[in-house]
Amino acid sequence: MLYELFLFGLLSGITTWLFGFGGGFVAVPLLYTVIIQKWSNESSVGIHAMQIAVATSAFVMLCSASFATFRHYRSGHIDWQQIRFLWGGIAFGGIVGAVMASLFNGNWLRWIFMSYVFITIIDCYYRPGFMVTSVQKQNYRQNSELVKGGIIGWVAALLGVGGSVMTVPLLRRRGSSMAEAAAIANILTLPLSLTATLTYCVLSLWQSTPNEFIGLIWFEAALFLVAGTWIGLYFSEKFISKLPDLWRAKLYPLLLIIVLLVMLFVN
Repeated sequence: MLYELFLFGLLSGITTWLFGFGGGFVAVPLLYTVIIQKWSNESSVGIHAMQIAVATSAFVMLCSASFATFRHYRSGHIDWQQIRFLWGGIAFGGIVGAVMASLFNGNWLRWIFMSYVFITIIDCYYRPGFMVTSVQKQNYRQNSELVKGGIIGWVAALLGVGGSVMTVPLLRRRGSSMAEAAAIANILTLPLSLTATLTYCVLSLWQSTPNEFIGLIWFEAALFLVAGTWIGLYFSEKFISKLPDLWRAKLYPLLLIIVLLVMLFVN
């Protein structure tokens, strides 16, 4: 089963490079499925399956976002003007979201996750500015951007996703290409995943878990996912970076639909 995590890590690396998401939206449903199969629902691990999936996802995102940010920086896809004020808000929101996730019932967390994905899919298809980017110029006011960043960080850490499902549509409507939006989304994942990972470690050290766990983080599974993700990122940069912008925009919500279906039909 761990080798399957490596293969899905490859897929995660590709989607992380092309669309700015993958660490959370691939890892959370996948890890949840693997945990339920490996341990029973009634076991001490199975009871916390969703929290473990979310915490492990945060660690995987930290590793994948670090590598992706470095590669995007070298490729010149980053507009630093758009992330100055979002960064701090996301870091703070990540701490709040991680604390709340550790207190939530796992089944409720799963349904919140699916509702969030569903709303994003509808937003991509029916609200203007995603499929064809907006050309409207916007001013980035500090207070407004800090609030937006805080909301993104809170929701993303609560659900174990990188926040790209909010930042990519936001950046598209500010006129960014999918390549630019994906690059910035990966950068914005860094403060979120770092604060969320540290918070999960501190909050869950008291819990009794198997040897391959560090708190709620399933470290063994995370290593397989990270290894696959890094290889997938490298492959994507070298061979499929030239995928047309409109194709990327159309594929984005389709991939979210797949994630939603996986979570919906996994018991």
